[in-house]
Amino acid sequence: MPTATGLDVLAREGFSRLRGRRLGVLCNQASIDRDYRHLIDLLLPLHRAGELSIVAVFGPQHGLFGHTQDNMIEWEGDTDPRTGLTIHSLYGERRKPTKEMLEGIDLFVVDIPDIGSRYYTFAWTMANCIEASAAVGIPVLVLDRPNPIGGLQVEGLMLRSGFESFVGLYPVPTRHGMTAGEVATFVQRRLRPEPTLEVVKATGWTRSDYLEDADLPWAMPSPNMPTVDTAVVYPGGCLLEGTNLSEGRGTTRPFEIVGAPFLKGWPLAESLNRLALGGVHFRPVQFQPTFNKHAGRECEGVFVHVTDRRSFEPVITYIALLQEIVRQTGMHRLPVHTETAKSFVAASPECDLPGFAWKLPPYEYEFDRMPIDILAGDTWVREAIEGLSPLSEIRSRCLHECAEFAPERNSCLLY
Repeated sequence: MPTATGLDVLAREGFSRLRGRRLGVLCNQASIDRDYRHLIDLLLPLHRAGELSIVAVFGPQHGLFGHTQDNMIEWEGDTDPRTGLTIHSLYGERRKPTKEMLEGIDLFVVDIPDIGSRYYTFAWTMANCIEASAAVGIPVLVLDRPNPIGGLQVEGLMLRSGFESFVGLYPVPTRHGMTAGEVATFVQRRLRPEPTLEVVKATGWTRSDYLEDADLPWAMPSPNMPTVDTAVVYPGGCLLEGTNLSEGRGTTRPFEIVGAPFLKGWPLAESLNRLALGGVHFRPVQFQPTFNKHAGRECEGVFVHVTDRRSFEPVITYIALLQEIVRQTGMHRLPVHTETAKSFVAASPECDLPGFAWKLPPYEYEFDRMPIDILAGDTWVREAIEGLSPLSEIRSRCLHECAEFAPERNSCLLY
């Protein structure tokens, strides 16, 4: 039987669970069924016939239509000229629905594509919606989707208390191996009183499946997530956002391309390939980003080719990459001045340094802590990269932390 998303299942049922309800809907441009039909377009005929009411549509980071870029590039809600529906932004002045936004809603529907990495803000927008709905007694219905990078592998860095941010509101590892519905269940069980939550499960999906195995369409969930290959490297590649390296934004292969004007791609690739990391090959590249860090400047670096997804460890791979760059260029630093951090939103003074440096605040509305620390979920990763700690020790700590997380995760699994 072909894989079906929660949206496919709901449509097959004729949307019976939604009839007669006044809906709030969290979605974006990638909230499509297996025939590429968008959730809102499927609901509109029922809305216009009076069989249900779409009270408001809520959009996450990057906008309802995926039209804005990363890191505090906000968008504002309005009335959608095509449908006449009220649109609320949850990545602007507010990142959680207010009581006023929820007024008149008696069921909050979530169909938001996640990509299996803690940094990806969509899961935390969903969590905020669950919390806000629970506070006013509105039940939540999550239309689940397969995790595009599989549901077996759990890897990386655990979020520690005190490091919560919009790139990690709840304590899960970097690559959590859960679906959106399972993350919602995890959130539900941590809230008191426990919210009313129902998950419409996907069917025909097994945890070992990547999106291509499930034979489901891929629609870019955000502007710099063009392919499933991007999502595969992202649990490690997103750490680059906490540095002065280009993570390939402004190229056609973000997070797979890594570089900077001060790097030498050929020796970097050679040293990385000598590490014989699982499932990956590094190829030297030259590129010129069209926007974001080092825009318009000639950069050298590497292309991260995943040769075997099953043995590839994205977090360890990109930590190793950062350590090799520290060896090549040394560490460079700029002082952090919290009071002037807001002026750095557009500017990146660390990009003018002659070697590797950590990105300065702010990052995802955090103006005090270093971006790398809120991405990693602790300070020890930054310290391990700077101190060139053995990869075996870093991997061992990651495995231990993921093993501690396993019982709570396992209790939330739906497949």
